[in-house]
Amino acid sequence: MATSLRLSLAAACAVALALSTGAAQARETSKSCHAKFTAARTAGTLGTQTYKQFKAAQCDTGTAATTPEAARASAPAASKAAAPEAATSAVMPTAIAEKYSKEAAGTARMHTCLDQYNANKATNANAGLRWIQKGGGYYSLCNARLKG
Repeated sequence: MATSLRLSLAAACAVALALSTGAAQARETSKSCHAKFTAARTAGTLGTQTYKQFKAAQCDTGTAATTPEAARASAPAASKAAAPEAATSAVMPTAIAEKYSKEAAGTARMHTCLDQYNANKATNANAGLRWIQKGGGYYSLCNARLKG
């Protein structure tokens, strides 16, 4: 009985040591990855890439890149980037309406898009888009198009 307890305790110590060594290596990897990210940002080669996206693309190797967490972190970024570029048959304004030209840029875009969205309702020209919806609704697409 005492021997099995000692073996269990030894196994638990070995597992704890292995986990702590892995955590130390992960911290070092994270530090070196952040240094690479900072260097890329300074050089201006990042574009619109966030640290999480950079880390997933440049630093994660082996099991870290295949975890469900890593997949979830990179998937929304890809879908958000693709959403404004989505082709739609909805009628969109091409420029900010003159009556909103004195408003702040974001407010002017919103009001212009809202006016067009409401006008489209009468002719069923919104292509099935709701004003705001998950994955990019009419407002998201219109705002991105007006930004430009």
